[in-house]
Amino acid sequence: MSAMPSNPSVAGRSRRDFLKLCISYLLGATGVLAAGGVVRFLDYDTEPANSRQFNLGPPSQYAEGSRTLLKDVPALLVRSKAGFTAMSLVCTHLGCTVEEKPDGFACPCHGSRYDGQGQVLRGPAGRALRRLRVDTDPDGDLILYID
Repeated sequence: MSAMPSNPSVAGRSRRDFLKLCISYLLGATGVLAAGGVVRFLDYDTEPANSRQFNLGPPSQYAEGSRTLLKDVPALLVRSKAGFTAMSLVCTHLGCTVEEKPDGFACPCHGSRYDGQGQVLRGPAGRALRRLRVDTDPDGDLILYID
């Protein structure tokens, strides 16, 4: 019985051609996935899609002069002599949650810095942190609105 001769070419293609073809397809697929990521990155909307509201309870549980971090929202509720104000803690650059620092707020994702009132100190963010509406419901509880 005779052994079959080894033939590096199958159906007119060599092993090297087959590997080149596989690598080309892998590089093409990687490029398509990367382009999709870039489009998603550039299309990110930092504004919430719909209106939401959060019941914060009675105003009496917040002392005058207090600054309360609301992690679920994320927001900062401030009570002053004039009343209640709130500020979103979502970075206006790409939507990361900013962290409170002694001199204001810092975005851990891309380095934007804000002062204690949410004004931009350093980019890439171009807008101040959003102000949120605080009101009371008929029962007297504070309601935080994100529009």
